[in-house]
Amino acid sequence: MSEAMNQGNVKLSINEKGIATIEFSHPLSNSLPGKILAKLADTITEAGANDSVKIIILRSAGERAFCGGASFDELISINNIEVGKTFFSGFANVINAARKCPKLIIGRVQGKAVGGGVGMASAVDFCFATKFASVKLSELAVGIGPFVVGPAVERKIGTSAMSMMAINATEWYSANWAREKGLYADVFDDVDKMDEAIETIANKLASSNPEAMRMLKQVFWEGTEHWDKLLSDRAAMSGKLVLSDFTRNAIQAFKKK
Repeated sequence: MSEAMNQGNVKLSINEKGIATIEFSHPLSNSLPGKILAKLADTITEAGANDSVKIIILRSAGERAFCGGASFDELISINNIEVGKTFFSGFANVINAARKCPKLIIGRVQGKAVGGGVGMASAVDFCFATKFASVKLSELAVGIGPFVVGPAVERKIGTSAMSMMAINATEWYSANWAREKGLYADVFDDVDKMDEAIETIANKLASSNPEAMRMLKQVFWEGTEHWDKLLSDRAAMSGKLVLSDFTRNAIQAFKKK
């Protein structure tokens, strides 16, 4: 097993106002192996069930990479369909945890987001970003497709914009483009200005009616009740594709770049 697959961390902190901050990290551009994705999903669920938590901020460590997607080292180690489905279920579980969490989640995207990282930015309820937070759905470039994150991204920015990203899989789309499409609520020139805006809205929400926010979130996510099965089925699609000769060759070519 690659050393990188055992690295990374998820931290939860809660301040006196009931604002919970969940921070995930990994030394490889915050690309996340299965163990960290599982811990992240569990931490979101834990914060959602904590009565002292009023609002959640989801962020990553570092400066210029929000999330590099799933762990590439783990991707290339997949050798059967069940392992593949489990691997691709990692981001599915994070998206579903965010979807079912009864607390509103604010996203903090300080840098580039790729693949599953775009899915995570789409799964939060309100998202701020810096001008460095360009986005890319790179899955097709390695012979798969953004099947797992697709529903969350499509729900947030629409089928047309999502399909553009999925088809043009090597293209970076700017933070301003993502704001225009509705992924980001606002884009800031630097992290300090973004954090100031996040602090302001988090404090406002922490003093808002918890039951009203819970009910509002239910309204926001109406029509997604079938996503547990949908994203599981999508994970199985990717798990099958990753075993194909075409995809394995595409992954090997990507490794050489």
